[in-house]
Amino acid sequence: MKIKRKIEVAVISDVHLGTFGCHAKELYSYLNSIDPKTLILNGDIIDVWQFNKRYFPKSHMQVIKKIMDMASDGVEVIYITGNHDEMLRRFSGAKIGNFSIVDKYVTELNGKSAWFFHGDIFDVSIQNAKWLAKLGGYGYDFLILINQMVNWGLSKMGKEKYSISKRIKNGVKGAIKYISDFEKVATDLAIEQGYDYVICGHIHQPKMLIKENKIGKTMYLNSGDWVENFTALEYQFKRWKIYNYNYDKLSPFFVDEDLKDMDMQDLIAAITIVDKKKKKSKKKKSE
Repeated sequence: MKIKRKIEVAVISDVHLGTFGCHAKELYSYLNSIDPKTLILNGDIIDVWQFNKRYFPKSHMQVIKKIMDMASDGVEVIYITGNHDEMLRRFSGAKIGNFSIVDKYVTELNGKSAWFFHGDIFDVSIQNAKWLAKLGGYGYDFLILINQMVNWGLSKMGKEKYSISKRIKNGVKGAIKYISDFEKVATDLAIEQGYDYVICGHIHQPKMLIKENKIGKTMYLNSGDWVENFTALEYQFKRWKIYNYNYDKLSPFFVDEDLKDMDMQDLIAAITIVDKKKKKSKKKKSE
């Protein structure tokens, strides 16, 4: 068994489980490689907007099972709701064991205050025209599907993969301005409220930078996504870093061999039924 990396805080967002664009296998491999004290799921983990009961692969279910296992093993799991999983906002404030659902999360990291939220509240298109935003979401998913076919052809020819949607986002001035405006609104508000860190998701752009204005300064962090960038945020030794699966990964591996071999029905059963053996072992330790 390979040794897991110990991390104080790990942050992932914009996984979009239940869509063609989600790279659940890569995320599962990443989750198996870490041992965090706290795992923060910063919105859009399950894509309720584009959910299709005909498409929910085993790998997507494995990610859910892995997260639930981490919570049962003592990892504090904070699920922050986003726009694609806004249905969960009706359960905001709910807590089961080490798993809790919130709309935002504030904590202190080595004497510095950190403010976590998804970020869709700053998106005018979602607030004023939700149907338009949803339509754009379907178009984005279709674009990702086309991109996967293109990359399949490129890999067969031995060429580097290409991200169409990422290229469009980076090349359109309007998109760049939107990202810049998003960062400014988030950081200005964080500075005004005295937060040292403001950690978001939503815009699928991993980033870590210091932002200043006349009042003060804060560190802006964005965890990116597991559709195009395969990134996460990690906090350890009083420092933040952006983890990039494409550059930082070791060879992908399965720590939980039994989970790897489970069929879909077994995975569903494992998620909904508490493992009695774990309960007994915890009881013995307490005694």
